[in-house]
Amino acid sequence: MSDVIIVGSGPAGISASLYTARAGFSTTVISMGTGALGKAEAIENYYGFAQPVSGEELARAGIEGAKNVGVQFVSGEVVGINYDDQFVIVTTGGTYKAQQVLLATGTARTAPRIPGLKEFEGRGVSYCAVCDAFFYRGKQVVVLGSGEYAVHEIAALLPVAASVTLLTNGADVTVPVPEQVKIDKRSIVSIDGGERVEKVSFSDGGSLAADGVFIAYGVAGSTALARKIGAQIDGNKIEVDENMSTTIPGLYAAGDCTGGLLQVSKAVYEGAKAGTEIVRQAHKNK
Repeated sequence: MSDVIIVGSGPAGISASLYTARAGFSTTVISMGTGALGKAEAIENYYGFAQPVSGEELARAGIEGAKNVGVQFVSGEVVGINYDDQFVIVTTGGTYKAQQVLLATGTARTAPRIPGLKEFEGRGVSYCAVCDAFFYRGKQVVVLGSGEYAVHEIAALLPVAASVTLLTNGADVTVPVPEQVKIDKRSIVSIDGGERVEKVSFSDGGSLAADGVFIAYGVAGSTALARKIGAQIDGNKIEVDENMSTTIPGLYAAGDCTGGLLQVSKAVYEGAKAGTEIVRQAHKNK
């Protein structure tokens, strides 16, 4: 177990790790890569660089600096987060525990734009199978996705739902899916119903009856993870106070996932703020 787990190895996560590790707290960073920063061709507006620097180069330098002060790195996709006397981070490769957690995986730049999805949130559309599976006992549900995240949600639904169908919305399935789960690759045009979700309609004119639609699109970002554990969300951003604390004690968020200016400088600042607050709280609770 680590004292601190940071989900995400972008500017916010790495910045925070420098403060927690230098303060003597065992710190583990879990990520699948450098995210949006690693894709930037040239950065010309960041302090300290006379010449443009690639996002990949800047990210690599940050990670090496963190390793030099003792930060441990784990490569893996985080698919869930729970709390049982301590935080439990669930990844495709295993689980990791810590007393304090920082979510810093950025924010999704794209999301499925499906008519009815937003309108039926809380009325049949859910973003957390672990949270809401109980309400769909004996009912027909669908999961929108095609990867590990979707399979994780399916696992929570299978023991209670009458049937589970994976809707890939035209994408290919990238991971093994339990044999009792139906797979439908048709393109989705809308989620329909009256007071609650009743069906999913497809581009070929067909439809599928459904009592619940669970969104597990792409990879679980910071906002999705925060939502799973009950932290306050405002649209697509995590609500934090001036110290980057969420509404869940011990859970912090920093970087693009908190909204505002989507810049490296802002992410680094928020990471530093979160890191120092984690250290302060840890000392306070000893």
